[in-house]
Amino acid sequence: MDSHALLDALKTRFGDAVIHADVEALDPWFEILVDRFHEVCLALRDDPEWQMNYLHCISGVDYLEEGDESPRMEVWYHLSSMTKRHRLVLRVRLSRWKDGQPGQLPQVPTVSDIWRTAEWHEREVFDLSGVEFTDHPDPRRLLCPEDWEGHPLRKDYEPPEQYHGIRVK
Repeated sequence: MDSHALLDALKTRFGDAVIHADVEALDPWFEILVDRFHEVCLALRDDPEWQMNYLHCISGVDYLEEGDESPRMEVWYHLSSMTKRHRLVLRVRLSRWKDGQPGQLPQVPTVSDIWRTAEWHEREVFDLSGVEFTDHPDPRRLLCPEDWEGHPLRKDYEPPEQYHGIRVK
């Protein structure tokens, strides 16, 4: 299925859940409403036309200063169909802070029940970018120690002077 046909099929099936798309990109991308994200992912994996059965990676992207748009976080999911031999990127746009409350991390539903590899990828995005994945089976930090404060890939991150008596800066 080509990217234009996939966009048409997604819009037919999910309507307003598909916010934006660029089907001409090297890896076509589709921005999906966070409230419908899990449902769309499940359909992409299970539908015989799409069979998106492989999750390559998940990336957290911080848009602290992005021109006219308000600061936001995005989570990108790189998917492939091993049987149909096509690939795409799903994007979810989030506020930098949940409910506009500084310090309250934005949330997106886990897809670890759809693609098992998401368990580690989501932990990495949480750890480094500060996005929580609701209903994740093991939300521990992956790369930073459990008592580390903050999320190092956020553009407003301030590293500590010391960590357990060791100078960091």
